Amino acid sequence: MANLKLVKELRAQTGCGIADCNKALAECGDDLQKAVDFLRKKGLSSAAKKSSRTTSEGLISTIVQDNKAAIIEVNAETDFVSKNDKFQILVENITNIAINFNDLSSLKAANYTKTENSVEDEIKNQIAVIGENINLRRFSSLKINKGIITQYIHNKVKGNMGKLGVLVALESEVNNAEKLEELGKQIAMHIAATKPEALDIASISEEKLARETEVLKEQARESGKPENIIEKMIQGRIRKYYEEIVLLEQNFVMDDKIKIKDLLKNYSNDLRSEIKISDFKLFLLGEGVEKKEEDFADEVNKIINN
Repeated sequence: MANLKLVKELRAQTGCGIADCNKALAECGDDLQKAVDFLRKKGLSSAAKKSSRTTSEGLISTIVQDNKAAIIEVNAETDFVSKNDKFQILVENITNIAINFNDLSSLKAANYTKTENSVEDEIKNQIAVIGENINLRRFSSLKINKGIITQYIHNKVKGNMGKLGVLVALESEVNNAEKLEELGKQIAMHIAATKPEALDIASISEEKLARETEVLKEQARESGKPENIIEKMIQGRIRKYYEEIVLLEQNFVMDDKIKIKDLLKNYSNDLRSEIKISDFKLFLLGEGVEKKEEDFADEVNKIINN
């Protein structure tokens, strides 16, 4: 391992990873300035080496502007990077760009802030600087005609960036923005807690419902009860299934005596105008990404032996 003081100083100047700083100093005979130039010259070649590493940490970020909103997930390899200023600026800038796009491929191809780079190219540049693989994994957006879009970040790291993000679109003719925002925030927090899979029953695919019904039937048949009783059991279990995964059918976490659809009715009656949820988005950091667990001692040894 190179002089730890030099490694620390080189990392501070370049923002590169410890392993890259150690290697640069070794290549340059512990000459700090030459090591800085060495890392700059490496450029995208270091990004290419890191592109196969698993990215399951990072940040979820949201933005709302007037009648539209966007939510993105930008992943990195370690939770430490989510607290890195360079990474946070990258995520914030991509989020601000995302508000004007509708799909992930277009967002990646868009011009990055005040540069001639695309968003995708700037991510590659930051891989070389930050020293970890970075991936703009997913993006979604919402639009609304009349009403509001509410955003909520759970486990907030900075601004509208954190580990879990929610967008809720409330359609309404109501002019009381404060009341709509209050309702939207409550529903967004509910979504963060319960993680519904669908807005309403109609949103569940026939295939998914058929699969769930078959599983429930098999479970019920094991009870040995006759088919007519099993059918009634299935109906009850399907209702329970809806209450678990369908937002409008769920019991409100702040008052489990009412469902979300009843909460909407109550606010609609109070404000004398119908309020409905037209859509929602929920991003949970690293959801569905297979994480590779490594022993910490092995990781240290890899750095020392490079």
